[in-house]
Amino acid sequence: MAKIERVVRMSVEQPLWRALTAYRVLTLIYAVLLAGFRDKTYDRPWVTIAFLAVMGIWTLATLPRVAGAASCTKRFLGIDLAIALTGILLSPLADFSARHVDGPTLPSIWTAGSVLAFALKGGWRWAAFASTLVAAANIVERGEPSRDTFHNVLLVWVASIAIGYVVEVARASERTLARALEIEAATRERERLARDIHDSVLQVLAMVQRRGSALGGEAAELGRMAGEQEVALRTLVSSGLVPTTRVSEDTAEGAVVRTVDVDTDEESGSACDLRTLLARHAGSRVSFAEPGAPVLLASGAARELAAAVSAALDNVRVHAGEGAQAWILVEDEPDEVIVTVRDDGPGIPEGRLDQAEGEGRLGVALSIRGRLRELGGTAELISVPGQGTEVELKVPKVSRGKAGSAR
Repeated sequence: MAKIERVVRMSVEQPLWRALTAYRVLTLIYAVLLAGFRDKTYDRPWVTIAFLAVMGIWTLATLPRVAGAASCTKRFLGIDLAIALTGILLSPLADFSARHVDGPTLPSIWTAGSVLAFALKGGWRWAAFASTLVAAANIVERGEPSRDTFHNVLLVWVASIAIGYVVEVARASERTLARALEIEAATRERERLARDIHDSVLQVLAMVQRRGSALGGEAAELGRMAGEQEVALRTLVSSGLVPTTRVSEDTAEGAVVRTVDVDTDEESGSACDLRTLLARHAGSRVSFAEPGAPVLLASGAARELAAAVSAALDNVRVHAGEGAQAWILVEDEPDEVIVTVRDDGPGIPEGRLDQAEGEGRLGVALSIRGRLRELGGTAELISVPGQGTEVELKVPKVSRGKAGSAR
């Protein structure tokens, strides 16, 4: 079996950075057009041209800086905000009437891009700091606060703080989701290990206990010790004390969840004939009915389904008795494969499965239902006391992951 590391990267805020990049370019174009098509000429046009040239070069040269939180450094934010504040304060110098007319400043709404960068980088507190400086610069530029100036300043202040708060909530949600995925991965790993242990170690310990009790003498003591170890191991498996192999972390680009998956088949894309895996169970007490054509499934899915069938037959041998008869029926449907395992034993008393799971006996819960759940299929168990037990296993030919549910 090969271990494969799978990396899942999540970033709710990354689309906001892309939107900010587009916003800065569009507002740059708007500021240039606004200056070129204004009703009257500037008193000092060279001031306007010089500032817009600097702002344009800076905006285009620093587009990679607003591509994400990692590249948007504190130094960049400081210089960017300084350019915006300088443009606001230079507006009266370029146009003497700017103090007395509620017209746009030289950078116009481009200034909001600087404030939004603060919000995306540091949250609402950084946004409040930057928008407060912009508000102060606008008041100084006007000489006294007017209604329109107050309206524009308040709009930028509220919008930037709101966006900063949304970013903080998004980051907290990413961390919560990363933790949830880590727990889910750990649970799936525990179930996989528990299935393997049940199908191998626990079965051997149970057999040693039965044979030792039957032989007596020193073998009986060995059987007793094997029984104690079986109980201890079942308790350990059912309690979930299995080390995880998953690590979640936070980066500037969002939350990252690394999972180490165990690939049961390195050539997972190859197909396998399920009949060849199930035919070995056929014997004097197990009848096997199969279609005339190959029943093709992905190799990993076929092996897991065969292991579930093997677990069902183990239950027949243990609980239905050595003389019980079992039947395996394979049905190849267009979109799924159905395998039915039926026996003529005494059946399962009502509530016995829940009791067994509570005792750490996880044959049905993990070796059967757990495997089918991982394949996106279902496992349905029907048992009537005195009339035997039937287990119906359904696996989709195209894996649906965890879409299926085990009943």
